[in-house]
Amino acid sequence: MPKKISHVSAADHDIVTVAVAAAEAHTSGEIVTVVAAQSNDYDDVALVWASVIAFIAMSAIALFPEFYRGLYDRLTGGWGYELTANQWLGTVIAVGVLKWIATWLILLWRPLRLALTPRAIKAQRVRARAVDLFKVGTEAKTLGRTGVLLYLSLKEHRADIVADEAIAAKVSADVWGDAMAALIERVRAGQPGAGMAAAVTQMGAVLAEHFPRGSENPNELPDRLIEI
Repeated sequence: MPKKISHVSAADHDIVTVAVAAAEAHTSGEIVTVVAAQSNDYDDVALVWASVIAFIAMSAIALFPEFYRGLYDRLTGGWGYELTANQWLGTVIAVGVLKWIATWLILLWRPLRLALTPRAIKAQRVRARAVDLFKVGTEAKTLGRTGVLLYLSLKEHRADIVADEAIAAKVSADVWGDAMAALIERVRAGQPGAGMAAAVTQMGAVLAEHFPRGSENPNELPDRLIEI
């Protein structure tokens, strides 16, 4: 069973930093590593769920009015008065509003909101966050456009690799599969630092093949693990 990880330790930082320096010793490529607790708040997911629950509740009353009128009679001991059409409509709307508010309040609890977020949406948000970070800290930050970002989002259990144009032109996305597999295997075991280090080693081997170290090899991007 995968272990839950919410942060990385100082030892993890050291392991990754050493791995990046070792990988870059054989290539002109530059590897940037970033780890985040979570990539998105998924507030829109909570709004969608609240709307869905409210709609279902209102639809149920509209489709089975006799059942709910009977329930109303039982709750009032048979002493309730007959609701007019407008009063019944107001009741339906009130139930929908209350359901919406209750669901939204429940989903303020982040673990539940994350659990109810579809996997595809998580993957999209992690990818979008990785691309944003790449554009800010890696893209066009090296002379030969040879930067590559390794991004790990802990709570989503997702990772991504984004490469600058020189690397992307020579290395297709599926080539990074071994690096991703090495990362995920160790993260599932509760070893995020070891996972990122293993991925960096695999990435370094790919970069060394396509972008071998030159006579001059300045360290253009930080080797340290960036935690956000």
